[in-house]
This record gives sequence, structure tokens and C-alpha cells, in this order.
Amino acid sequence: MWRFVAPAFAEAYKIVLFDYVGAGGSDRRAYTAERYSSLAGYAQDVLDICEALDLTNICFVGHSVSAVIGVLAAIQAPERFAQLILVSPSPRYINEPPDYFGGFEREDIVGLLDLMEKNATSWASVLAPMVAQNQQRPELTQELVGSFCAIDPEIAHQFAEVTFFSDNRADLPHVPVPALILQCSDDIIAPRAVGEYLHNHLPQSTLRVLQATGHCPHLSHPNEVIQAIRMYLAAVSAQ
Repeated sequence: MWRFVAPAFAEAYKIVLFDYVGAGGSDRRAYTAERYSSLAGYAQDVLDICEALDLTNICFVGHSVSAVIGVLAAIQAPERFAQLILVSPSPRYINEPPDYFGGFEREDIVGLLDLMEKNATSWASVLAPMVAQNQQRPELTQELVGSFCAIDPEIAHQFAEVTFFSDNRADLPHVPVPALILQCSDDIIAPRAVGEYLHNHLPQSTLRVLQATGHCPHLSHPNEVIQAIRMYLAAVSAQ
């Protein structure tokens, strides 16, 4: 998913790419429903990698729920992190009127989870177009469908449940490192109001609204993402 962005930073930075347990090329035998019943289990994955590779001065780049996972990891081990790059992040996907607009009603999420339980593949065809949100780029939608369907159905269902029902708004004030929020101009999954909420509640945050649309700008508009990250890191290093 980062193949269009990561190479741009390979000369100046050590790049660490990984799959969370239960997805991609990870060892599925390491997955337990208990450990991954909350985002804390995935944050521990990040910290385990940091410890195994003895990583410090990290600029963590996370997309969507992985951005929040990076937030949790930085709170737990602030000595390892220098900056957070949060691409299309959301601390809460469900609307909590009148003060918070996350983009989804609870019944929308319940309906998606019910579809996932009944049909292991059709849910991907429903969710992928919402995530891609670039009708002129149908190959992005197809890639997301393939990525979603490659995950074990039981793991995918639990991950979706954990992701969409999590509420990490209370964690935001405790983030100890600077963060760049990359907010797409039109994103159904993480609307503009969510990016503004994050900016208002993350103590050391910079909000950058991209011209990109959809929820995956690192796939649909990688050059804009690269430029935004470079500008931010240059500004941080100049301080």
C-alpha cells in the first residue's frame, strides 16, 4: 500500500514496512482473538517491532486506523518516537451528536458487520468504493477489494469490529510528540470534521488539507502526500 510513497524517503531514512498480525504476509498462527480484541494489541505489534529492531527517533507513518495505532504506541513509549504522520486518521468513526461527527451511524456499522458475517466477499465490494472514492480510478477499488478479501474472514470481521467501535478521542491530549494530520478534501470514511477535531485535540499537531479525495491518498495521490510529508519534516528539522 505504500509502494508509491516509501521509495521517496528511502535515501534519507531507514524504512520499516510491516504487516499487522492477521493480515498480509504475517504469520496467522500468531493471531489470537484475545490480544487483538482492541487496538492496544496492534499498538503492541508496533512496539514489539521497535524493540526487536532497536528503533528510536521514529517518524511513524500510519493510515486510517493505523494512525490511531501509532498514537497509542507513542503514548506508551514516547522515548522511541519523534513525529507522527497521520494519513486520513479517525479516533472515532461513529457519530456522537451533537458534538462529534465521525461519519457513520451505529446502525451503518452494524449492517456492515452483519454483511461480513453473512458473505465473506460481498462486503468488500460494498466498502472498497467508499474507501477509494475515485470513480475515475477503478483499479484502486479493485486493489482494495483484493486486499480486503485476502484477509481471513474471521480476522477481518474482528478487525472491522474493533476499528469501527473503538473510541480513542480521550487518548489524543496525551500524545507526547508532534503530529502531521493529512486530511483529504472529500473523505466519506474520515470527514473533514474529523481532521479538524484531531487538530483541536492533539497538543502538537499540524493539519494539512489535501486536494486528494477518498480515504487512500497514498494510493490515489501519492505525489501530494510525498510533498506534504517532505515539507513537514523539513519544517520540523529546521526548528
